[in-house]
Amino acid sequence: MNNDTGEGPSLKLRTARTLKWNTIDRVASQVVYALVGIVLANVLSQEDFGLVGVLLIFQAFATILTDSGFGAALLSKEKPTAADYSTVFWFNFVVSGVIYTILWFCAPLIAARFDNPELIPLSRVMFLSFVINGLAIVQVNKLMKDMNVRPLAISNTMALIFSGGVGVALALMGYGAWALVWQTVLLAAFKTSFLWVSGKWRPSCMPRLDSLKAIWKVGISVLTTSMLNTLCLQLYNIVIAAFYKTLQSLGIYTQADKWSKMGSASISQILTASFVPLLSSAQSDAERFSRYITKINRFTAFLLFPVLGGMAAVGEPLFHTLFGNKWDAAIPLFQILCLRGIFVVVTSLHVNYLLSLGRAKSLIVVETVKDVLLIVAILSTIWFNSLTILVWGQFAASFLTYVIVTVLTSRQISYPLGRMAGDMMPFLIAGLCMGCGALAAENLFRLPLLRLIAGAIAGAGVYVGIAILARFPELKEAAGFLLGRFRRR
Repeated sequence: MNNDTGEGPSLKLRTARTLKWNTIDRVASQVVYALVGIVLANVLSQEDFGLVGVLLIFQAFATILTDSGFGAALLSKEKPTAADYSTVFWFNFVVSGVIYTILWFCAPLIAARFDNPELIPLSRVMFLSFVINGLAIVQVNKLMKDMNVRPLAISNTMALIFSGGVGVALALMGYGAWALVWQTVLLAAFKTSFLWVSGKWRPSCMPRLDSLKAIWKVGISVLTTSMLNTLCLQLYNIVIAAFYKTLQSLGIYTQADKWSKMGSASISQILTASFVPLLSSAQSDAERFSRYITKINRFTAFLLFPVLGGMAAVGEPLFHTLFGNKWDAAIPLFQILCLRGIFVVVTSLHVNYLLSLGRAKSLIVVETVKDVLLIVAILSTIWFNSLTILVWGQFAASFLTYVIVTVLTSRQISYPLGRMAGDMMPFLIAGLCMGCGALAAENLFRLPLLRLIAGAIAGAGVYVGIAILARFPELKEAAGFLLGRFRRR
């Protein structure tokens, strides 16, 4: 990236390092997560994944309530104080304890609803994870705000290795759903312990009302949008569990959703952690903010289309190589969800633009639009009694949300709509060519592993070739970030 006026060398270097370590974190974490997931998917039953899928519905809302939007508020605040950090920590600590107590007493009701008494002990252990994670929310956000994400990368990877090893051992010993539960709890415990032991930050005072008021406006807006977003994300799990009335169907959907999100969630997390602090630092400089938007739009598209498009293209040989025919029902769902992830990531990126400028009211509008469209999609497709049609409805809702949010964001941040689309169009075309190349190469072979290798190599070759011929500067920048070859200006 060029050395722009007003863009200090320290900030530029920290941004590059942040992007590099966030990428290392997500890649390393996803490799470990994938290896563990492959073993568990082959050993555990679809019903085991369905049981834990039920608990994840409740855990998702508990996690959002524990954070209460204040983590994002600290990230978006230009200069948070020590009192702000301490206030958020103590607030999260109290809230997480209250929520866990409520869920502990509600465990028999959850088990009764799904007619499975095993959910009582499973839920009471599983829900400890969001309490433990809540103790590290401030540590994580402070490191992200300081653009010092190296400790996060180390803690995430080490925690996944340790908890994944335990989860695999328990699965092989025949503990069923308990393997997934203990994996989740130990992941939270190890990560939180590492950050407390290795980090220097400690809460210095009890909550202060003035600090709470200072971050409340953004925090409550983020909480509202996060709750609505989580409701929509979990709505499909809720509908499938209630309407299809089998944990097997929920297990199939959760597997497709899980593997598709390995691409979309990773890219979204990398971009949020790397660029929100950068954007918040430029919120008072419209010209510099606009330059950042262009760079981020292009870099996002450069990563997004080949990763998610490629995953969809090689979905069938990928699943057959990893799982045989056990999860065939999840393959079309996985491919649709990968394509949907493209719109989800770009929508999330646009929401971050609004968040970095403190457009709290717009966040609620965006989330309302997204939720309404998703509910309409569910009501329109659920009566077909087909998981595939249900997920196509999810895809359509995400596409319409992307269109509406892009128009809204363009107006709110004064960035032309044509320019917004133009930033990403070259990479969309390259991604489509890559997908065609991958599918053509796959069809030359019958063995799943050979189909997977051929599709991946052909797709990557086509995309990189187009990037070189079209002289995409993002190719060189990506290599520089990953290999550490960025200039110290």
